[in-house]
Amino acid sequence: MNNVRPLTRRLFPAAFGLAAALVLAGCAPATTAPESGNDAGTPVAGGTLVYASGDAEPSCLDPHVGGNYPQALVSSQYLETLYTKDAKGNLVPWLAEDSTVSQDGLTRTVEIRQGIKFTDGTALDAAAVKANFEHLLDPKTASSTGYLALGKIDSMKALDAATLELKLKSPDNSLLESFSMPWVAIESPTALKRSQEENCAAPVGTGPFKVESWKKQDAVNLVRNEDYVQPVATDGHEGAAYLEGITWRFIPEAATRYAALQAGEVQVIDNAQPDTIAAAAKSQGIKHLDAPRPGASNRIELNSSKAPFNDSKVREAFIHAVNVDAGIDSLFFGTAPRSHSPLSSVEPLAYSAETLFAYDPAKAGELLDAAGWTERDPEGYRTKDGERLSLVFPVSTSQSIPAEQSLFEQLQATAKESGIEIKINLLDLSSWYGELFKNDYNLVSAPYTKVGPSVLSILFHSDSTIPAPSGYFANLSQVKDPALDELLDAAGSTADEAERKDKYAQAQKLVLEGHYLLPLYDQQNHFLYSEKLRNVGATTAVATPTFFDTWLAK
Repeated sequence: MNNVRPLTRRLFPAAFGLAAALVLAGCAPATTAPESGNDAGTPVAGGTLVYASGDAEPSCLDPHVGGNYPQALVSSQYLETLYTKDAKGNLVPWLAEDSTVSQDGLTRTVEIRQGIKFTDGTALDAAAVKANFEHLLDPKTASSTGYLALGKIDSMKALDAATLELKLKSPDNSLLESFSMPWVAIESPTALKRSQEENCAAPVGTGPFKVESWKKQDAVNLVRNEDYVQPVATDGHEGAAYLEGITWRFIPEAATRYAALQAGEVQVIDNAQPDTIAAAAKSQGIKHLDAPRPGASNRIELNSSKAPFNDSKVREAFIHAVNVDAGIDSLFFGTAPRSHSPLSSVEPLAYSAETLFAYDPAKAGELLDAAGWTERDPEGYRTKDGERLSLVFPVSTSQSIPAEQSLFEQLQATAKESGIEIKINLLDLSSWYGELFKNDYNLVSAPYTKVGPSVLSILFHSDSTIPAPSGYFANLSQVKDPALDELLDAAGSTADEAERKDKYAQAQKLVLEGHYLLPLYDQQNHFLYSEKLRNVGATTAVATPTFFDTWLAK
């Protein structure tokens, strides 16, 4: 198995073999390098890469609108960000040239790189970036991820063509991390003046590819940006991408995607299933890219705003009643190491507490007895005042792979042994969102990707129980704890790195010990690709692959 870990864009002379790669937020330098120039062969220009995605097809190709991972995957090919990460996980400018912050932390000045043009000919300047931020913060855009990332911006002003001044409501030490995400990527201000329908169909960026057409329910066709010049020179190839284009297909069925890869109909598939990854390891013609996402771990959140999880004893009992480890061991073939943290393992400030999550039915029983769930109905489920201990668990079939759905079924079975009923409702994405909006859930597994530990504020600050303009709210455990809010506010505003680390550790400890979530594993990001596709391994700051320096061998 070829586990290629994400690398960074090479922004310095002696670096890695991929010229346009990005690193995961806070990730250490990769220990397994992608194919070097020699091993990969002599680059070949031309050809069209066919990519098959198992994610739900976006309703809009502009990641400003909404802001989900499928949008980030495809838009990373045609949009670029102000900042990225270097090989050591440090933030470095990309479309931006530099940034400074005032001593009180309330004024952020961003210097915009000059001489860059969008593919419609519009120049990149401070006014263009201002137009993008205004677009993200406009409620009519219905942004979620980008809107929350820029939430502390109070006002902005283009001082000149190269200088953007941002006034903040409060200090935000995560703002540059936010600038590295595809959901805050920079689009042509000329194109943004079009209707949302037009812009959703073909956003205009500065990247190595551009949107040529989109046939819904089939594919997005991207073509090479012949005029592309990297914002920062690297020691990789110069000029346009090697590939002539990318056909971005949507194939929801996992077996069909893998069969298409085996047959040579596609060269890359995402959402690779654990059993498929294990099978592919035995194939000479298929390689594996493992790129865990930054930000939050994949987790089950417990809705503390309503019964029965408004009782902390019941939350703790549930956590001890489900056998997560056995399910992961039997279903994931070693592709998903268990997490005991709210944050991804690629986040250096992740705090882990394994002892809180032991499978212990006896302890679960004691806690349920103490909470008053002492009786059993004829089916063996616990009851209290005539009500069954029943949990509603809506699951998005487009965001949860089959192996994960099987894991949920195993948790359902072990919970039953402790007298807890879990009702798993498999739903399409729209219906799943509908259940969340109606607060019709006790358990939920909702992926959320953001660069850096500030994702904790989005997931657990009481302010995040208030919906964004898109209607989505991210605090799905619905924690409202003033002590937690104070910790998160302090962690997000301090200029002292030691204090930031300490406050985020305290916040994570509070969340874990409050039994508001059940960590599972890193958000999975497995890609399988043909050996004919060379120089694969470049990813953005949120672990989406990029194909600027990739080519198809003859």
